[in-house]
Amino acid sequence: MVAHINPTIAHEVDSLRLVDTHEHLMPEAERQAQPLDFFYLFPHYASSDLISAGMPYATLERIRDPKRPLEERWAEFAPYWPNVRTTGYGKSLLRACQGLFGVDDINENTYLEVSERLAASNRPGWYHYVLKDKARIDVSIIDSLSLDGRPITEVDRDVFAPVVRFDKYVTPTTRSELRLLEDWSGLSIHSLDDLLGALDSSFEKAVKGGAVGVKSGLAYLRILSYDKVSRHEAEACFNRIFSHLDPLRESSRPSPSYGLGWAEAKPLQDYMMHQVIRRAIDYGLPLQIHTGLQEGNSNVITNSNPTHLVNLLIEYPEARFDLFHAGYPYTSEMATIGKNFANAYVDLCWVHIISPFVARRVLHEWLETVPANKIFAFGGDYIVVEGAYGHAEMARDNVARVLSEKVEEGYFTEDEAIRVARQILRDNPASLFRLPL
Repeated sequence: MVAHINPTIAHEVDSLRLVDTHEHLMPEAERQAQPLDFFYLFPHYASSDLISAGMPYATLERIRDPKRPLEERWAEFAPYWPNVRTTGYGKSLLRACQGLFGVDDINENTYLEVSERLAASNRPGWYHYVLKDKARIDVSIIDSLSLDGRPITEVDRDVFAPVVRFDKYVTPTTRSELRLLEDWSGLSIHSLDDLLGALDSSFEKAVKGGAVGVKSGLAYLRILSYDKVSRHEAEACFNRIFSHLDPLRESSRPSPSYGLGWAEAKPLQDYMMHQVIRRAIDYGLPLQIHTGLQEGNSNVITNSNPTHLVNLLIEYPEARFDLFHAGYPYTSEMATIGKNFANAYVDLCWVHIISPFVARRVLHEWLETVPANKIFAFGGDYIVVEGAYGHAEMARDNVARVLSEKVEEGYFTEDEAIRVARQILRDNPASLFRLPL
């Protein structure tokens, strides 16, 4: 059944200035430094659907090559586009072309026009125009800063609030990775205590630089189960990494390239994740944790089930966890976590473009199960700013539709629906991340 959209609710949702909980947008200067054409819109998401639809990886690389004629690249792309334009990823790009470039469709008659308008947009101020003026986003929480990334002070604070990853402190498996941490922290690392000291130094720098939170994306690499590990177990792992001795040939000389496998290094990783959480608590920083679907193809989805995090939620009630992507496809598990744990906040970032229907279904469920102050309704989760705009428009549509349905069925009053819209699209994340709006 097509829902009747309550015009008052639609107007209120459309008028809200959003807080965007999650972006990966490249720096604007980086965008300006590259030639832009139609295939700039395919760095991720829709490109993963192209692979899923049968496009060979080699073809994907060819269509991304700006040195090749655009017409040749379109010819290789065109057979796959009809099967991808129907997904949420495809729809977000269509919305972006319609709203930002005045191009109603993406087809053989319009892709050159899209390319021309993208090239014309490559000027200073485009991010402000797209995010602030068109998407009506007050601030986007930007996850583009790992320890080896750009200085946190370079983030445009008129548009973004930064979170910082400490995952590299959790996952060292070789001596060369420890040396890299030395370069980032400016401290020598010869022991587990040294590693913790370097983590402390990096946390202090991040906080002084204005970080509003901590982000972990380790669900792409390993299971989200972080066991309670003794310091002795963690130190034993560290010492094996530092020695570079092959455990099968313990009498051999140290090898510069050998390290532990991920399964062997898990005790150290688990210990260090607990240390990251403790420091986030000390500095009052929320933790954003990737759960659910991993971008790309052929990932191990079971690694990212949010229920793997339950022991952390129990052990650290004073921490504040922003759990990403509705845990999709483990969405009811996520609802259960949000309902049962005061320190767990549930986030629909990315989900409106994974599946608009799923986003609506999940929001219906969450509004009936999770306290309204703990729901975050939008995070664009894009590398290209145009995608963030398209996603924001889709999220507004979904929120207006779900809240209209709640009013129509008598679950909410209209006033309740308007209050909830402001909470889930703006006030809740602004409060958790202490954003001065």
